[in-house]
Amino acid sequence: MDKLPKCGANYTPLSPITFLHRAAAVYSQRTSIVYKSTKFTWKQTYDRCLRLASSLRSLNITKNDVVSVLAPNIPAMYEMHFGVPMAGAVLNTINTRLDPNNVATILRHSEAKLLFVDYQFVPLARQALEHLAADGTKLPVVVVIDEIDAPTGVRMGELEYEQLLMSGGEYHHKVEDEWDAIALNYTSGTTSAPKGVVYSHRGAYLSTISLLLQWGVGNEPVYLWSLPMFHCNGWTFTWGVAARGGTNVCIRNTAPAEMYRAIAEHKVTHMCCAPVLFNIMLEARPEDRTSRIEVLTGGAPPPAALLERIEEMGFHVTHAYGMTEATGPALVCEWMAEWDLRPVEERAELKARQGISVLSLEDVDVKDTKTMWSVPRDGRSLGEVVLRGSNVMKGYLKNSKDTAEAFKDGWFLTGDVGVIHPDGYLEIKDRSKDVIISGGENISSVELETVLYRHPMVLEAAVVAMPHARWGETPCAFVSLTKGGQVNVSEEDIISHCRSNMARFMVPKKVVFMDELPKTSTGKILKFKLRETAKEFQEISEKQTQVTIAKNPCTTQDTIQNTNHKPAILI
Repeated sequence: MDKLPKCGANYTPLSPITFLHRAAAVYSQRTSIVYKSTKFTWKQTYDRCLRLASSLRSLNITKNDVVSVLAPNIPAMYEMHFGVPMAGAVLNTINTRLDPNNVATILRHSEAKLLFVDYQFVPLARQALEHLAADGTKLPVVVVIDEIDAPTGVRMGELEYEQLLMSGGEYHHKVEDEWDAIALNYTSGTTSAPKGVVYSHRGAYLSTISLLLQWGVGNEPVYLWSLPMFHCNGWTFTWGVAARGGTNVCIRNTAPAEMYRAIAEHKVTHMCCAPVLFNIMLEARPEDRTSRIEVLTGGAPPPAALLERIEEMGFHVTHAYGMTEATGPALVCEWMAEWDLRPVEERAELKARQGISVLSLEDVDVKDTKTMWSVPRDGRSLGEVVLRGSNVMKGYLKNSKDTAEAFKDGWFLTGDVGVIHPDGYLEIKDRSKDVIISGGENISSVELETVLYRHPMVLEAAVVAMPHARWGETPCAFVSLTKGGQVNVSEEDIISHCRSNMARFMVPKKVVFMDELPKTSTGKILKFKLRETAKEFQEISEKQTQVTIAKNPCTTQDTIQNTNHKPAILI
């Protein structure tokens, strides 16, 4: 039997763009996209994507060419997730919060042949292109995405998105190899220069399917785009909503009023977001509170108190863990029915764990990376989180050195330190570079941050190592406070709170109050900036306290440096 040949009827390359063809066939008249007064059906969306692919071909966009886009969560951005790979090209969604130099760095490194620009970001794109022109880099063809209410004077060149679509004709697409590149996403650069992460059709397909299953997304979801589509392709839900015949509710901004208006008007059932968005949602008035909405969140574990408050408002939160190199979420904290009987605080702790692997991964483990032996499943033994499976990236674009270093013995090394509990659920304890070693004791900054978040006046918290003459290094806490806490909370209040909730050696020796913690353009706290600040502090003993009011040491425009990679071809 093993000698039976493959034939066309039983072997088809996996690709998420097939979800759109199916949606047009079986969900033809269902609403696919809603944005302001614009509304499309799945048949219309399919036709528009085919026209887009045809138009790209007419502009000589061919296989493996990179097509970049600077746009918010609008219909055109959604359509590109299908139209661009239909043309055989590779979609590069650029973070709209970057500065012109960083955008230019990405365009230069990716060698983008075409750039779609929403009218709102034309000034940003224009400055980025000036950077490219200054060093002689060949400029991409520019297409502006216009709207009826767009201000005048934003046009760049002769091409406009809707006009381009109308010029497209019939188009027949076929993915020849499921390992072909479908998307190129750049890491956010919290610790180093960003790297171009290449996704395959196969990886994107499997990631989409597994997330839909594990999050329990049923038929006809109404999905609110509160997560940027430029972030790991919307954690693959750009393709996933089509797979379930759902409705994409697009909004330009994540202001509370706009989000709650969309939720009420369209009866939203699902949304994804980083934990930082919860603070925005909590700004709602009592009358804005909603019926149950499923929320998938990633990043730092939401503090128990914050989870309790957000769920009281009707948001049922599922915690996940992922990274750009894993095509978005790699772990999901699947909920056990028996946990409903646990006390509130214990339920929050269970929900804050990162969980178990998504179905598309072959395996997830926590290992000692020197020996590559698995750590005991006791919830205490630390090791590095490693992944293996089809949805792990193909590699870093034009960067064979970092690609080789990211893998060992067939495993992708995440750089995150974690434990595995006896029930098999994994919990992230820290980034490997963020573990604080004080007097020979390992201190998890994540555990310390969790305790800080339990203080009722703490809005944001981050802990880094501070040099110490005797202990080598000790914890230094950076916090921002709620509006009411800014005049009522002292450093001693925070330290006393920590002493009451953790071992003495873990208590921060210094607390720095900030208006806002420095973050990347995707909302991740820039710990390397905080470490730089902590190095400047004088050593203090456990008996001394000193309140320091610090201004934000950086802005989001400082987050990405020039990559300086040598030209090469797509992986």
